[in-house]
Amino acid sequence: MPTLLIDGPFRFFWYSADRLEPPHVHVERDDRSAKFWLDPVRVARNNGMRQRELTTVARIISAHEADWLERWNRELGR
Repeated sequence: MPTLLIDGPFRFFWYSADRLEPPHVHVERDDRSAKFWLDPVRVARNNGMRQRELTTVARIISAHEADWLERWNRELGR
């Protein structure tokens, strides 16, 4: 599971086994995690993150969306 970015307390990554799903990114912080779809950026699953954290994470993902979509297609594309 390659780490795409560490920004403050957040680690962004994906699993290579997720290649059959639409492009998305996982994020974790301490014992909390979430999954975000990339196009458009939106929460797919939330495991304990507060709304303020989700908003911050969505902003970070949006700033990297184009690069991560390109990388997803290059590394995990079908």
